[in-house]
This record gives sequence, structure tokens and C-alpha cells, in this order.
Amino acid sequence: MDELDRAVAGMFCVGFDGLAPSPAVLKLLGRGVRSAIIFQRNIESPRQVWHLCSDLKAASTRPFLISVDQEGGRVQRLRQGFTPIVPMRTLGRTHDVELARQLGRAMARELRAVNIDLDFAPVMDVDTNPANPVIGDRSFSSEARWVTQMGCALIDGLQSGGVAACAKHFPGHGDTATDSHLELPRLGHPLARLREVELPPFAAAARQQVASIMTAHVLFDALDAQVPATMSRPVLEGILRRELGFSGVIISDDLEMKAIADHFGLEEALVGGTLAGVDMFLVCHSPDVQNRAIDLLASAVRRGVVPEANIAAANQRIDALMRRFVRPAGGLGDAPGCAEHQRLIETILAAAP
Repeated sequence: MDELDRAVAGMFCVGFDGLAPSPAVLKLLGRGVRSAIIFQRNIESPRQVWHLCSDLKAASTRPFLISVDQEGGRVQRLRQGFTPIVPMRTLGRTHDVELARQLGRAMARELRAVNIDLDFAPVMDVDTNPANPVIGDRSFSSEARWVTQMGCALIDGLQSGGVAACAKHFPGHGDTATDSHLELPRLGHPLARLREVELPPFAAAARQQVASIMTAHVLFDALDAQVPATMSRPVLEGILRRELGFSGVIISDDLEMKAIADHFGLEEALVGGTLAGVDMFLVCHSPDVQNRAIDLLASAVRRGVVPEANIAAANQRIDALMRRFVRPAGGLGDAPGCAEHQRLIETILAAAP
């Protein structure tokens, strides 16, 4: 395998089955993949997660990033033996940014204790549509100012605790009436509305130097009526990079979600996403899709469809995130489920109206 193949493979974050590293994921590590996401299917207890993450890091020949969706509420992969985290809507109702910062630090302590480097949180979507089937209480508020203030405080808590945060889902999934896991949502709001409601939390997260921002598989007519944000250069390069000044890692939502998989070919999504400015692609389930994705993107570079400079720039940004947050495996601490964190949750619940 040559350096181009390894560089392309380094742009993928993969999911896998089992409570220990599977043969399929170890093969992907051999190809150059340097990031994995764990789900409830990979989790049994804090000690088992610690072993799993330690083994993944040990199996890689270079620094290896491990991530998880640990938002709180209904999107909380780490449950048994970990502190139950309130939904972000409950935290948002307190209007107490210091509580948000403290919760971020507590979450970071539990994640670092089991060797997890990146949390796909917080949701920075403004929940303005009560019929939204996928965001709801994952959002801090229906008001942009509280999403901004509480979200940035949580980011500060996570990252000061040594765990990379990820603001999602750019440029805003809060007002959709459909779920991008199942369909391709479309938003027809004018640009003035997006700048007033959807974009401010992400602009603030960029100023906060959030480590990463995740794209939304959503069509925004005012920005690009042809392809979803994940594949749109006007959205990612134009708005996120140039207008908002974000210099961190842009991560796609899972390419196996139906908003992408049912409407675009895998190669089309990869080429479009890379040209738009995606640095890291999530492919969360199928080893066949994961391996084919690496092959397709490498082939596109060799054919001149994707400039090699895009691959190099993506790897440089991922390298910078890894230098900042990825750590070698450490010893299992006593943070998961500790009494101090339980008391913090009780304080948040008492403060929420």
C-alpha cells in the first residue's frame, strides 16, 4: 500500500461490531485508518470499554483517535456504569452556563478514563420545529442565544478536560420535519433567517476553537439547492471556512445514512464531500462500504478528479486535532459513575424549571 492509500484511509472514522477489536476493523487499521467510533453494540462496562480502546490504540502504528456519541439523554452510548447525563434541553432550561461548563468537564473525565478522545457533542442545532423527529430535546433550546451560550460552555468544559468536542449538525438540523437517517431533508429558509437563527451557534463554536464540526445531510435552498451540506462547497468552504473562520476538522455525518445512501452514489458523496471541504468521513457500519470508500476516493485522486492537495490539507487538520487531543492508553480511573458527577446531575435537575 502506498502513501496515497494511507493518507486517504486516514480520512475515515469507522464503526465495527463486537466488544473487542474485530478482524475487519484491524484490517482497516492496517490500511491506514486512524479513527474509530464506538456504539452501544461495542459497550458492556467501563472496564470493557477501557480494554477495547486500549487495544485499538495498541493495534495502530500511529496515534489513534477514538470517538463516541455521548450527548446525554436519548443519545448516550455509555450507560451501564457511567453517569446518566440529562438531555441537553434540561440543561438548557437552567440558563446556567457554569453548570454547562461543569457538565462538560465531568463528561470529559469519564471519557478520558476509558481512553476516548472525541465526543460527537454538543448538538448546536436550534430546535425551532416542535415536529422535528430527530433533534428535539437533544438541542439546548429553541432560542439561538441559549444554544450558543450553553453549547459553548459545554465545549469549553469538554476541551479543557482533554476531550475534543464536535459541534453538530452544520449549518443546522433544528427546523427540519424529517430525519436524515431516513430521508433527505430540505430547508427553504432565506439566508437572512439562517444568519439570524441557525448559524450563530456554529459561528460562536468556531470562535471557541471547537475541535471539529459535523455536517448535516440536509439541503439548504438558500445556500445550495443541488446537494446537501455534506457535499456543498458553498456551505463548507464558503460559509463555514471563509465566513465563520472555522479552521478545525470538518467531519461528515455517517455516509450510510439514507439521506446520502438513497440519493447519491458512494463515489459521488466522497468526491463531492472532499471537494467541498470534508476532512473526515464517518462510515459507521459495513466493512465492505468502508473498504470500498477508501478505494473509490484513492482512485478519484489518481484520476485527477480530486486534487491530492485536498487529501494533504485534510490530513494536516486531522493531525493538528490529534496532537491536541489524542492520548496513549492510560489507566482506568474512578470517574465513571462517581458520586461527584451524580451530585452534579442532581444539581442540574434541581435548577431546571
